[in-house]
Amino acid sequence: METVPSGITTTSLARFAEIATDALSSAREEIDALNVYPVPDGDTGTNMFLTVSAARDAIVQAVNDDPQMALGDALRLLARGALLGARGNSGVILSQMLGAYVARLAEAGPGDRNGTVVAEAMQRATDASYAAVGTPVEGTILTVARAASDAAMAASREEQARARDIFSAAAAAAREALALTPTQLKALADAGVVDAGGRGLCVVLDAAETVSTGRRPPPAAVGVPRIPVPVAVDAGDLSPDGPSYEVMYLLEADDDAVPALKATLAPLGDSLVVVGGDRLWNVHVHVDDVGAAIEAGIVAGRPYRVRVTHFAEQIAQSAARRPTQRTGRKVVAVAAGAGLAALFSDAGAIVVEGGPGRRPSTGQILDAINGSGAAEVVVLPNDPDSIRVAEIAARTAEEGGEVRVEVVASMAQVQGLAAMAVHEPGRTFDQDVREMTATARHARHGAVTVASRQAMTMAGPCEPGDVLGVVAGDFVLVGDDDHEVAVHVVERLLGGGGELVTIVAGDGGHDLATGVAAYVEATHPAVDVTVHEGGQDRYPLLVSVE
Repeated sequence: METVPSGITTTSLARFAEIATDALSSAREEIDALNVYPVPDGDTGTNMFLTVSAARDAIVQAVNDDPQMALGDALRLLARGALLGARGNSGVILSQMLGAYVARLAEAGPGDRNGTVVAEAMQRATDASYAAVGTPVEGTILTVARAASDAAMAASREEQARARDIFSAAAAAAREALALTPTQLKALADAGVVDAGGRGLCVVLDAAETVSTGRRPPPAAVGVPRIPVPVAVDAGDLSPDGPSYEVMYLLEADDDAVPALKATLAPLGDSLVVVGGDRLWNVHVHVDDVGAAIEAGIVAGRPYRVRVTHFAEQIAQSAARRPTQRTGRKVVAVAAGAGLAALFSDAGAIVVEGGPGRRPSTGQILDAINGSGAAEVVVLPNDPDSIRVAEIAARTAEEGGEVRVEVVASMAQVQGLAAMAVHEPGRTFDQDVREMTATARHARHGAVTVASRQAMTMAGPCEPGDVLGVVAGDFVLVGDDDHEVAVHVVERLLGGGGELVTIVAGDGGHDLATGVAAYVEATHPAVDVTVHEGGQDRYPLLVSVE
């Protein structure tokens, strides 16, 4: 496993992403409650969680697909995942810090000391966070970051300092700086709390310390006594005449277009943060003129994934939200193609787009659960690598106490279709989940795909273009005729008996699907056959036997 002098490996990087995501998931509600600056909209914890979970999804999926992935590639994926998934002011800043941090790790040479590399990476992360913010304000995540990197640099000067010592020093300094944030920002002192973004950063640094030392650091204090001494600070969006909207978008633009973009956006409002590089940027600003903010992005390049939040409406909805507002039961299903999406949607499910190479993030599934309006939600991940993501989203959604969520561990699209077919909202929630789980588990599944590269499979070596037969996720046949391979898969599945064969045709797989259906009807007349157009990539045929 490739490693840099800091001792960080691809495996430890993925483990950090897992632990940080879990920790932010657990602390999300607490951090949301601390959120009084720059806008008291109660979403800082959620935004930071979604940002880190996007990074986690990117790297864990990639490592699962390629366990021997080079560390440099893993570092780039982590940074890109955070950038694409960044939400809110603190989330965007955190994504910039992660990007700068991993960039320094990627530059490390064989002669660099462990402690020095980690400390300099933290220093660079802090510098990048200050540079990204239009008007830096102390008493925020920036202050906590500065304290952590200063402590890291000081600790690195010790001759025997190891990476674990640097992480411990940085995390401890961050907790101390967090406790002092109310003395630097009047809004925090008035509310009697520490900074929400700073608290989120402490959670991330604590996760890094846990990975490097195996110890769980002490929790940071989140509430503080009210401080009677007033501190003169620009209240920004907390003032009655502050900007009304948060505008965020991803931007494809040349790097030299960004200074002009910042100069255009800065007079429109505040909380301006622009992060990224290499023609991909994440733009965040609070404004009154939404159109002008988006127009500035159009002038600079190509904005997309535009998100506009009206603060007053968001705050009102948050304050008015009650558990009794959610009613009924919904199913959230991950679909790997347009046809599959239509099948799930027609059956009443809320569809999240996914599939090999574009599996959904935790945030996408969480948004679907929260947006369902249901008091009970069943999630069908329909892919082994999406199950963990679905479970994190389910646990996060349940923390608010307003919704009950269960994940049916469907390993394939056809298992999800089988589970959807027996879904019955009239049953109790537990009975419905048990029935859907049992049906998905008993639906034996297989597939036909085409090899894209040379590899060694359980069925032997394969070359690009070979047809591969899959049963229950394992390769069972390498051939050159898609019909013969598909028939072999079906016979393997029917070997244990069965009454119904469901065939889902992928992109370009219609003729194969109809040919296999005809074969089953001719050779197994007692078995019913159903054919659907799924439109999924990479798999011209999906099949299940019930």
